[in-house]
Amino acid sequence: MLGFYLLLAFSPENQLGKFLDQYFDLRLVFTFHGLVLASVIYSLPFMVQPLRSGFSGIPNAWLDAAKTMGKSSWVTLFRILLPNMKNALITAGVLTFAHTIGEFGVVLMVGGNIPEETRVISVAIYNEVEGMNYAMANQYSLLLIGFSFTVLLVTYLINHRKNHMLSYD
Repeated sequence: MLGFYLLLAFSPENQLGKFLDQYFDLRLVFTFHGLVLASVIYSLPFMVQPLRSGFSGIPNAWLDAAKTMGKSSWVTLFRILLPNMKNALITAGVLTFAHTIGEFGVVLMVGGNIPEETRVISVAIYNEVEGMNYAMANQYSLLLIGFSFTVLLVTYLINHRKNHMLSYD
């Protein structure tokens, strides 16, 4: 459903699509850029919880101190908030990415199935199954599972290391 509405919104026949094309020479339908943007929009909910945890882990006293010292909101964001929630940012990015790499509907709807341009592994798996090439579909699936597991394991280890280090402070 989301893929369909993003396809309509990004279409050159629609106001947004026309605007992006006319003023920024940016076409999003059946392009890699459109595929990435649609995937980010689709996966944003997976980013919210880790970022919320990261923001809530910053002591209010730090924010009050920055305000007292006359620091702008931007300086506070880039010098205090973001550096101190590095692991939350990494976790949010990894969860979003991991959720996106297995996505099929939004990717196919907005990005299409253009070989060497917008075809992603989830679409390649579908193509192989449709062509009854189960051995290749199995290889692609195992590759995707292995990659996803590795990414999640690395994220866990990064967060575990940080939490372990904090327990000794």
